[in-house]
Amino acid sequence: MSASSMTTIAGPLRTREPRAALRLFLGLDAVVTGANGLAYAVASGPLGRFLGIDSGLLLALGLGLIAYAAGVALIAARREPPVLPVRAVVEINLAWAVMSLVALVLWFSPSTAGTVWIPMQALTVAGFAALQYTALRAMMKR
Repeated sequence: MSASSMTTIAGPLRTREPRAALRLFLGLDAVVTGANGLAYAVASGPLGRFLGIDSGLLLALGLGLIAYAAGVALIAARREPPVLPVRAVVEINLAWAVMSLVALVLWFSPSTAGTVWIPMQALTVAGFAALQYTALRAMMKR
């Protein structure tokens, strides 16, 4: 991601209203996670073959991601996102990113596409966690 892209994404953090930034980052997380989960669930066979990951695992992950995205969306929809659930989202996102990389090294034997996709999605999820944590801290300072 380029520096200008990061500046554009992080721009809401410089607002006078960190709650709005937090809700935005939670909402984006919900949309991206939900889309990813839907793709895994609906196309687990073809995606499994493409990524070199077991289709049953992708189906289960997809269904879990859909449920998780719905929960994140509910938190994002709150006028004032509650601190403990937001912290849980940040921690779950960080755990997902770490476990994705651990699975890549220890358990998976993915295709070339999977070897690119897994770290890319792990970095995306870690990026959401960082943005959400930063916005949460700014909101708590107010």
